[in-house]
Amino acid sequence: MGNPKAFLTIHRQEAGYRPVHERIDDFSEVEQTLNSNERRTQASRCMDCGVPFCHWACPLGNKQPEWQDQLYKGRWKEAYRLLEQTCDFPEFTGRICPALCEKSCVLKLSCDEPVTIRENEAAIVEIAFREGYITPVQPQRNGKRVAVIGSGPAGLTAANQLNRRGYEVTVFEKDELPGGLLRFGIPNFKLGKNIIDRRIRLMTDEGIRFKVNTMVGKEILAKDVLDDYDAVCIAIGAEVPRDLPIEGRNLKGVHFALELLAQQNRLLEGITIPPKSIINCKGKKVLIIGGGDTGSDCVGTANRHGAASVTQIEIMPKPPVGHNPQTPWPMYPQVLKTSSSHEEGCTRRWNLSSCRFIGDKNILTGVEVEEVEWTSPTDGSRPEMKKTGKKEIIEADLVFLAMGFVHPEQEGLVKELSIPVNERKNISVDNDSQMVTDKVFACGDAVSGASLVVRAMASGRNAAEAIDRYLTSK
Repeated sequence: MGNPKAFLTIHRQEAGYRPVHERIDDFSEVEQTLNSNERRTQASRCMDCGVPFCHWACPLGNKQPEWQDQLYKGRWKEAYRLLEQTCDFPEFTGRICPALCEKSCVLKLSCDEPVTIRENEAAIVEIAFREGYITPVQPQRNGKRVAVIGSGPAGLTAANQLNRRGYEVTVFEKDELPGGLLRFGIPNFKLGKNIIDRRIRLMTDEGIRFKVNTMVGKEILAKDVLDDYDAVCIAIGAEVPRDLPIEGRNLKGVHFALELLAQQNRLLEGITIPPKSIINCKGKKVLIIGGGDTGSDCVGTANRHGAASVTQIEIMPKPPVGHNPQTPWPMYPQVLKTSSSHEEGCTRRWNLSSCRFIGDKNILTGVEVEEVEWTSPTDGSRPEMKKTGKKEIIEADLVFLAMGFVHPEQEGLVKELSIPVNERKNISVDNDSQMVTDKVFACGDAVSGASLVVRAMASGRNAAEAIDRYLTSK
């Protein structure tokens, strides 16, 4: 630990975002970065706590104090070597992770100024790429082959770990390009797709094969994949969105959030979309139902289209600002989050339940909503919702349902292999081995349900280790 008292005199400094008037007209990444000296100064604030709660809170088990110290001392290469031991793709988590580590930083808990761990992580990996610290690895092959189905964060991580262990890995992806929701779910203004392309090129140079436009269970039989490989890892995500089956659901203008987000990312990739299918928010009154990150992504996308107005509603109460006594540490703090998209223009409302979609000649014109109240039972059970009878109509030309994802697609692969699912329709695995059936393993959101990128990556690492144990024992 180079400077044990830095946290006493140096305050947290975030890089912040590009100015709204500059970023609102493009889809380039909105987040800025600090120069290398400022970044080292921020790293010096890490106290190298006796019990590093940041390390404990990270699903990947990142060694934050160790690489913060190397960064502070200007040892960028050594910092990256420590970082890559636990995190396969710091360029992803350094951009889009909600930084569970920072929520547990002692400086967060004591003075609400955590170390800028996420930003420091992104800076380290970008320097590593720029300075040539990251080069293709050519592992010695062991003669065994593994198929990974799905190229989201879990699948990519499993593939990377298995390849480094000497397995010949083939990744099957149903979409046009690898990346899963990293590519077709997260907007470019949060994660530039050149960042994904750079990593895919590296993985390809290391020997991993990517087969795109190939849905296992449709374009290719799952049983054929099972016969051709020594093991199969299922990482298909949980892409079935939560629906809102109320009156008027089939009106023209009501879409799932991912319809907008995936289409916009495809357009930016130069992928052709039939003109009749294009969703354009320009000049439209946009309503987003769902108050999470996916809803926020729709806000930013609609603003960049030039929407006349953007409103985001949430059925739950408005979270408190800064600190929530209902979610004390070590719980994740449920506090009001204002994203870069919200800053660009958005009316936000809470405690609203959607009653029905209203239309004229089969075209959406508005949504009837009702105010609700929430009561907190004294016995510790879940809060209960009560309708108030106070209804109103919110005018809308477009509605995007951003209420989360529920489970993996049940057709094709899951159906063909008779893969067991639990009561939530997620793939059932043995918790110790992540095995579904003989030779078949699963990881990521397909197992856990929709979760964080960093948790999917941790699950991918666990699956790769389990597959390695399985094949080594055979």
